[in-house]
Parts: sequence; C-alpha cells; structure tokens
Amino acid sequence: MDVDIAVVGSLNHDLTVVAPNLPSPGETVLGSNHYWDNGGKGANQAVASARLGANVAMFGRVGDDEHGASLFDGLTQEGIDTAGVGIDHEKRTGLAVITVDDEAENTIVVSPGANSALTADHLKPFRSAIADAKVLLAQLEVPTEAVARAVEICQGAICLNPAPAQALPIGLFERIDVLIPNRSELAALADVAIPTNRDETLEAISGLPATGAVVVTLGSDGAVVVENGKATSVPAHPVAAIDPTGAGDAFCGALAFALSRDRDLLEATKWAVAVGALATTRRGAQTAMPTADEVETFLNG
Repeated sequence: MDVDIAVVGSLNHDLTVVAPNLPSPGETVLGSNHYWDNGGKGANQAVASARLGANVAMFGRVGDDEHGASLFDGLTQEGIDTAGVGIDHEKRTGLAVITVDDEAENTIVVSPGANSALTADHLKPFRSAIADAKVLLAQLEVPTEAVARAVEICQGAICLNPAPAQALPIGLFERIDVLIPNRSELAALADVAIPTNRDETLEAISGLPATGAVVVTLGSDGAVVVENGKATSVPAHPVAAIDPTGAGDAFCGALAFALSRDRDLLEATKWAVAVGALATTRRGAQTAMPTADEVETFLNG
C-alpha cells in the first residue's frame, strides 16, 4: 500500500495499575484495579494515525513471545503494515509498568527488551517504504542509530517525539521538520529547568540546537507552536480526564495524520490537541485512541 506515515519506534506490553496516589520511594500503595494493553510509543502513535484514517507502516522489534504476538495482532486489526516489525529471538517484548492515580497523573517505567535491538540494518529492506512516506514519525524508545537512518532515508516530512529525552547528534536535529516534546523533554533537550509558563517555554525553545518547527505539548494547557520565529498558543479542550497514558502519543499520531493530509502546522496542532484530550477520557494507551468520527463529534458536540 502507499504509505502516508512511516512509524519507526517501540512496541511494548503495558501493565497499568490504578491507585489513589502515586507511591513515594519506599511506599507501598494498594491499587484499585489493573489491566493489560498493547503499548509502546511507536505502536501507540501508529494506531492513533491509523484509527484516524492514515495508511501506516510500522518499523520496530518485538520478542518471540505472546506479548509480541498480541502486538502484531493489534496492529494488523488496525490495518497497519507490519512487514517492518521484526521478531527478536534473544530479547523479550518490551514492557511498560504504569501507575495512574485519582488525579489522572501517571508514572511509567519501561524495560525496552526487543526495542533495544532495533538497528539501522533492520530498516534496509524497507528503504523505499520509508523514503516514499509522506511523514516519518519517530520517538526515542529505540536506538538513535535506527532513528537517524530512517531520517536519512525519508524524503517526506520528519516528525520526532524526543521521548525519552536524550542528547541527539546535531546533524539529526537539523533534519527534523517538526520536533514534538512535552515540557520535561524540552527542558532536558535545552538543559534548563522545566518551564512553567509560556515565556519560559519560548526561552527553552530558543536554546535548542538548530531544528525546524517546534510543537510543545502542555497537557491541560494545550500546546504552543513555534514556526518561522512565530509562537502561537493552542488552548486545551476541557475534559474529565481519567488516564493520560496515551494522550501524548494520540497527539503525535494525530499531528502526523493531519500533516499527511497537507494541513498547515497550526491547523494540524489544533486537531491534535482535540485528539489528545479525547484520549485522556479513556483507560489505556492503544485502546484509548479515537476515530476521526469520534473526534468530529467531540469538536462539534
């Protein structure tokens, strides 16, 4: 199929525990519920884009285990091309352990597993699919060398969600068309304190290495778009949030979808803010991703 969006990133098995509060160091907290879900930033963003109507190809790695099989099945059911998802016979499928509290705040610990075994060589057989995609969407839960190779190959728009934040080669920064960090990732990349307001956010952006446009996700405060030296705030949609786990990934997948449909960045961000907000009203990661019809109903309701 013609690829709208090529996603190079992680695939994880998620274990989520719902608790009244997030535990402090050394504290044991009794949870009220727990559940499993297919996850991983890459796979989440792929599902978000596909559910909105994009043709998506996923590139990553899972273990030869039941969780890897579940991730394959989930992506296939969403119509996502999984030819680029390899099976690792030495490492298990990645695992994310998530705690969500009554205030819809969360903590996440990820054991990368097979994600850490993705290399640039694994992408060689899929060079044409990545090169011809309208949008490349990548994150940093897989080795940087694989992301850098995908960026080198891609001829379309390049979107990077720098999560978890880490130092990146300047050459990689220079190829990014849209950088999509949250507050803490922006702070880590710019080596500053986490910004608490618009002015601090813009100052942090000014401290980044050379890159294209920047879209900072601000949770319940919406987002801010900086493009061609102009900053524009995009307000959030008030919702009764219960789980933020997949919200950032929903945002990234929606932004990539909108860009693949030739929407300008500001319009794409407004759409993505709505998609991210809607995702917080549901439990889980991939299970929380809305369809295009659901987003339209939400916007027009």
